[in-house]
Order: sequence, then structure tokens, then C-alpha cells
Amino acid sequence: MISRRLQSILRQSLATNAAVALLGPRQVGKTTLAFAIQGELEAHYLDLENRLDSVRLEDFPGFYSAHGDRLLIIDEVQRKPGLFQELRGVIDARRREGRRTGLFLLLGSASHDLLAQSGESLAGRIRYLELGPVDLLEQGPVNEASILRLWLRGGFPESLLAMDETSSLTWRESFIRTYLERDIPQLGPRVPATTLARLWTMLAHQQGGMLNMSQLARSLDMSVPTIGRYIDLMADLFLLRRLQPYAANIGKRLVRTPKVYLCDSGIAHALLHIPDTMQLVGHPASGGSWEGFVLSNTMSVSPPHALPFFYRSASGDEIDLVLEMGLTTRWAVEIKRSAVASPSRGFYRACADIGATERFLVHGGTVAYSLPDGVQALPLADFMQRLLALHTS
Repeated sequence: MISRRLQSILRQSLATNAAVALLGPRQVGKTTLAFAIQGELEAHYLDLENRLDSVRLEDFPGFYSAHGDRLLIIDEVQRKPGLFQELRGVIDARRREGRRTGLFLLLGSASHDLLAQSGESLAGRIRYLELGPVDLLEQGPVNEASILRLWLRGGFPESLLAMDETSSLTWRESFIRTYLERDIPQLGPRVPATTLARLWTMLAHQQGGMLNMSQLARSLDMSVPTIGRYIDLMADLFLLRRLQPYAANIGKRLVRTPKVYLCDSGIAHALLHIPDTMQLVGHPASGGSWEGFVLSNTMSVSPPHALPFFYRSASGDEIDLVLEMGLTTRWAVEIKRSAVASPSRGFYRACADIGATERFLVHGGTVAYSLPDGVQALPLADFMQRLLALHTS
């Protein structure tokens, strides 16, 4: 079992909040974490994809009166959004009785924004935590082989820990089919799975590029609003990430269109039919895939107040990733696959434009070195450790 950094945070959150929602894509390890908590605490587990468990919660007041002395873990909570209103009533009642923490652990495969659209708000009564795929610091010793393995297979535990590349790819292809044939159609307008697969694959090809919904709509013979709804839904299901452009009043024309990345590199490679690292490093999409891989790993360790953007001026000056942390701290990050690289001139000009307080080049090697004008060239693992240190500083 891979040790997840979020486990201690989850434990602390249950000790200080009435309800905690642990959100993330399917098969990312939420249930495993919940079982670990169940082993530590007196807890009762229900899975709303299990018909019997779902029926048991039809009479929630009756069920809770019999089992409310223990932490109640409810898996796949997005399947019963109406439950939120009843949870709110229970939480308020238990507060009046003096019990304010450790009542509910909710596991969901949809973002809290999506849950809130159809469920009663639990604002002020719940803490939301997000569990992403296994990152570079969680997967074990970091070396060139382990970096390539995680990049190729992605961070879903079943894929990462598979016996061989074929087994890993087979698992990811099954994961994709489940989303295409069941999960996405349940939450969005009905579109053939083949069309959704083409959209997802096109987004995998275009990682790191500007999101051009008009072009996608023409290619798929769909309307722009429909494309927009599906991209919103895929983001809500933790399948892709939109990186917004950095907006600043600097007297230059700036690009205003977001970039798009898949949240897991292994899923992207399955969509692109990339079976091994040899084909990956030579694939036309490898640059965008590596950039997305670095972005996902970076966000997994960034402090909550760190806001991610990219910067691009109309003249082409660009920063791959801007991390804004308060009014006075702004990190500029250039991302390169090569272990020996240097930023472009446009990177330096862009750093001056935004007033970057720190400048980094994050590369695919294992050795740190210094570059001119205060740029620190760091391996991805070292850069992630720098971000983790901010949590306790």
C-alpha cells in the first residue's frame, strides 16, 4: 500500500469538523483511506453504489438513530445529493447536544461545486479535501526510472502498481470506458461514447495548448455550448484541469484563453495509445504531457493559498506556470523535460513583466544547478519539497 500524505490531514480534519468530504476521481484511493480511518476509529461504512446500502439510507433518520454513535462513512455520495439536507439537520442537532466533530466522512467522485448544484449546502459544517493521483514524493524512492514509470503509468494506484506495462495500460483503458459509458452520461446530456472518446483524446493531444472550443466543436460536429458543458463536467469529475491566464495591468496585450491539461498523465497516454516509455519520449505529445505531469505534481503539494496561472503576452513572452502566493510572493516556473536546459529570453522578459519574486526551471533530471539572473534549476522532486516546506513556514 502506498502511504498517502493526506491521511494525517484527514484524521486531523475529522477531529475538528462535523463532516469531512474527501473528493477525487474514481479509483484514486479514497476508499482505501476511509478504511484506514475506519480501522483507527469506531466507524460504519456505506457504499451508495451498493443497492442494499442505498436502500438502508432511504430512511436516513431511522438509520442514523441506530448508528449515530459512530463515525458514518458514506461512499459515492454524489449518487444521493438529497442526503445533504438531512446531514445538515443532523449536524445542527448534534451541535446542540454538544457533539461538534467526527460525525460524517463523505467520499465523492465529483467536485463540491457539482455536488452543491443539486444538494443542500453544508457551508460552515464541512471541510472539503481533495485526493489526487499518487505523486512523485508518495510513490517511493525518486530516481530516473521511477520518474519515467510514474509519468508513463500515471498516479492511479492500480495502474502504477500493475505487474507490467501491458497490465497497467489495460487497467487505464477499462477506467476510461467506465467514465465514457457510465459516469459522464449519468451527469451530462446524452452523447455517444465514441464522440466523448474523441473529445477526450483531442484534449490529450492538445495538452498545454490553448483551449479552442470552436475548433473542437467543428471537429466533432457539436455546438460550442455543448463542448463547454462537457469540459466543465470533465473538470468537475477531476479528469482535466484548466489553467487560467495570469491577468495583470502591465500595459501589454495578454492572452486571455485558458490552457487545458488532463489531470493524470497515465490516462492521457492510454487515450493516445502510448504503451511504453520508449514510445512516450519520442511522441509528438510528450512535451505537453510532461508539462501536465509537472503541473499535477506541483499542485498536489502546493499550499492552499497558492493560485496557479500561466502567463503569455501577445508578443510571445511566456511563463509556463505562475504560482501567486499572496500579494508579494510570485513564483515563475519554466518547465523542461531535458535534464540540461535553460529558459528562453521570453521567460526573463515575462518575469520582469509580472514582478516574479522567485524564478525556477523545473526539469526532468535529478541534479540541481544555478542559472543566470537568479534562476534555480531544480529536479521536479526538489521543487515539490520546496513547496511542501511552505506548509510549515
